[in-house]
Amino acid sequence: MPDAADLKQLTDEITRLKQQRNAIILSHVYQPPEIQEIADLVGDSLELSRRAAATEASVIVFCGVHFMAESAAILSPQKTVLLPEVQAGCPMADTITAEALRAKKAELPGAQVVCYVNTSAEVKAECDIACTSANAVQVVASLPADRPVLFVPDKNLGRYVAKQSGRKMHIWDGCCHIHDRLTAGDVLKVKSLHPQALVLVHPECRPEVVELADHVASTTGMLRFAGEKPAGEYIVCTEKGILHQFNKQYPGKKFYPASDKLVCRDMQSTTLEKVLKALQTLEPQVTVAGEIRERALQCLERMLAV
Repeated sequence: MPDAADLKQLTDEITRLKQQRNAIILSHVYQPPEIQEIADLVGDSLELSRRAAATEASVIVFCGVHFMAESAAILSPQKTVLLPEVQAGCPMADTITAEALRAKKAELPGAQVVCYVNTSAEVKAECDIACTSANAVQVVASLPADRPVLFVPDKNLGRYVAKQSGRKMHIWDGCCHIHDRLTAGDVLKVKSLHPQALVLVHPECRPEVVELADHVASTTGMLRFAGEKPAGEYIVCTEKGILHQFNKQYPGKKFYPASDKLVCRDMQSTTLEKVLKALQTLEPQVTVAGEIRERALQCLERMLAV
């Protein structure tokens, strides 16, 4: 973290170059606080891409991980999309490839394939419809009941959707290693220290953690819930970066991480220096090839139509 003088210099230069490049800076809520503070938009990955597509910006600087920048490129093919930390990936997205998915589809003829947005463009291109953690139950419920469903790649989100929808599904054996490492014991330990706190859980967590929740939601849903409820204390079961938004939006309330283990190195790898360099060089760029982009776009558009 830069000192105060360096922070101001970096921020001023980023602001100047952003205006010069006609750029918009997007930050996922899991990013470091200083990245969230220089962003024009902070939120969930797909919603950020949709909002950026609606702007007049020529350049999108996506402070997140690779599949998020791909989503921006799918929705805004005419814009330059930059990912400041090119090595920022998603281990869950890496648990499935287009080739492996095609093989699974061959085993399940006629299956409707639902993909979590936390997947590569190539995987989205092989799927019928996408979903987010906020709308996954609604998306699955919208599908014809007489055809099997294959849900990829997050087994924990898949199990949650199956339980909520009552739908039998074939579920890919992938997970977010950050959310999956959180145990019920971890949550109960924090709960014992703060017995009045409500437990907010992301559906990428294990089923036994979800069972302890007062509210299960996406990151945006968690933030909204904390603002709507009178409770003054919350235990947050998701990546620690979101605590910055909780504390910023609701300074009169207290928020406790469910575990010190909830740290995503990929999300935390973006720095102000990397954002500045991306604006200076217009690199690293993220693009999606034409045919893949068109098929992946159809997958996303079907979700948006639900």
